[in-house]
Amino acid sequence: MPLSLYLDTDRWRAHQRAVLAEFPTLVPVAKGNGYGLGNRLLAEEAARLGVPLLAVGTPAEAAEAVCWYDGEVLVLTPYRPGEEPVPLLRQVIRTVAGLEAVRALAGGKVVVECMTSMSRHGIAGTDLAQLAGLAASVCLEGFALHLPLDRPDRSDPVEEVSGWVRAVAAAGLPTHTFHLSHVSAAELARLAERHPDTRFHCRIGTRLWLGDEGGMAARATVLDTVPVAKGARYGYRQHKAPADGHLLVVSGGTAHGIGLEAPRYVRGLMPRIKGLVRAGLATVNRTLSPYHWQGRQLWFAEPPHMQVSIVFLPAARVTGTARPPAIGDELPLRIRSTTTHFDRVARIGAGGPVRGRVPYSAPERIEIHSTPQWSEIRNFPVGQPGKN
Repeated sequence: MPLSLYLDTDRWRAHQRAVLAEFPTLVPVAKGNGYGLGNRLLAEEAARLGVPLLAVGTPAEAAEAVCWYDGEVLVLTPYRPGEEPVPLLRQVIRTVAGLEAVRALAGGKVVVECMTSMSRHGIAGTDLAQLAGLAASVCLEGFALHLPLDRPDRSDPVEEVSGWVRAVAAAGLPTHTFHLSHVSAAELARLAERHPDTRFHCRIGTRLWLGDEGGMAARATVLDTVPVAKGARYGYRQHKAPADGHLLVVSGGTAHGIGLEAPRYVRGLMPRIKGLVRAGLATVNRTLSPYHWQGRQLWFAEPPHMQVSIVFLPAARVTGTARPPAIGDELPLRIRSTTTHFDRVARIGAGGPVRGRVPYSAPERIEIHSTPQWSEIRNFPVGQPGKN
């Protein structure tokens, strides 16, 4: 009785091809929880796209990716001298963000991360001259610039990238390849016009895999339906039911990421007001769940358990010929894909063999379904995808 992500495979792949057409130098990103889809599926899809390079987050992810992807693999997390070694194949490229890391990886393939306005990590412009003296000791595959998503100061990302291209060239280093994050197709075209001898690769994850929300749908299985009367006690904390209704025990708990929310940057008056209202309701144990029934969001009956959640369906909602959800029914839910670990990803409309079952702890389980009609499954998109 799983927490499922249904995927309209044909539509999903059409979106991938559209992104590739817009960004011909695309470098797909497969990291973390695989954007809710699993890194194995993403690596296999990257191979299907025919791109020569795949970006992953960590060395451990690279060690797995090479089992599913034959091209080169770029590790985005910078190498730190003294880190625990992970056996990697020659096709793996490491990111470096300092001179000591370059010295430690002598003979290896590296991409040099530059310190941008993100101020996260990267080599400083003042260190480029020293880097030029070390470049011969490694196979320098290019430079990387991780750029901010927002620019409230109205600064131009093209100018920031161009500044680094000029600085690298002035230091006598090769400028044949730059890896960029968070640039638009229009900005990429401007860069190509300014620097025709430089190849700009665009690392894209969220937009590539989650950019067409209409092709995905998250569903939770109803595991039990328990009628309760107003005032009846239930759950771990033995709270009283606020009204007559049903407790719906549904798949999805904290182990899946349900009820665990990453901070978000809030802009504008209304989002701030809504945030204050939610915080106020939480102080009286009233928290909306991501689960929906007949188009309306349900309240958590109590905080999510490890692998299931309990939501409250008031009897007043069950009117006319409607009936409460039965065991085995599925409820749509809106969740953030980058923080959710699904029990299964069900690909609809794709050919090929059905993969064998694997334990829950491996979210890369892929099942291929050809019978259900997508129009019967998709009522709500997954929604709220995360960023790279």
